Amino acid sequence: MSPDGDARRGVVSVGVAGALGPEAIARIAAAVEQAGFHALWVNDTPHGDSIAALSAAAAATERLTLATGVIPLDRRPPGEVAEAIRAAGLPESRLSIGIGSGGMSKGALALVREGIETLRGTTRAAVLVGALGPKMRELAAREADGVLLNWVSPAVAAEQAEQHRDSAGARRGRVVAYARTVVDAAARGRLRSEVAGYASAPKYAANFARLGLDPFQTVLPQPGDDDIRPGIAAYTSGIDELVLRAITPDDDVQGYLDFVRRAAEAIERPTTLDRPAPRDPPAQP
Repeated sequence: MSPDGDARRGVVSVGVAGALGPEAIARIAAAVEQAGFHALWVNDTPHGDSIAALSAAAAATERLTLATGVIPLDRRPPGEVAEAIRAAGLPESRLSIGIGSGGMSKGALALVREGIETLRGTTRAAVLVGALGPKMRELAAREADGVLLNWVSPAVAAEQAEQHRDSAGARRGRVVAYARTVVDAAARGRLRSEVAGYASAPKYAANFARLGLDPFQTVLPQPGDDDIRPGIAAYTSGIDELVLRAITPDDDVQGYLDFVRRAAEAIERPTTLDRPAPRDPPAQP
């Protein structure tokens, strides 16, 4: 889905956590495809296997892009990920594999480089790298099929996308960004808790400080906006794909189905960012 069908803007996708389980994610995937979104991204967690979830999603859809965002390679080594993809029989033409270093600091670049090489040798799926810092983004630009940004504002996302495209030797891969998103006021408390949790984690706190960002500049709705539409337009003007990481009042399937419906409706509504500037009135004779 592209806002208002504007091909010049990046597409819009939906993201959920693998902990919801394959059965729930299959139902959500069908709704995401029907609503016209580009892809379903599933986070890999200790209690939620993204590959198993995407296998269920593949069976419930026909054309939806299926993506993991991201698999931490310090917990699931590259060879294990490649074998899980093979065993699941995922449709590789529709598949994007997001990988990252997880909690590793020393040796993180080498681990992710190994992951890119392993997956590239065993699957036709696109391989994207989750990256916070400049060195990991440079690795993604040189060796992967794209970069996955997280906890960045629209302006920072556009700036980092430009850097990615200008990188020496870049493969000119896709630039994707996650944004935690609320469409139901009842979910705002969960969003605040999620922001507080990441803002207190040393790696993310350092990144916010380096970029000079208030964490609430990285979520939707954007500060001062009544809904998500202006923020979506701001993000998609500078990147290839925006993933609306769904934050719902609770984790029941109906809440996610409502999120998909309301997010799609918001995207279809016009916003002042899409309207042409008023012209000066013609001169009077």
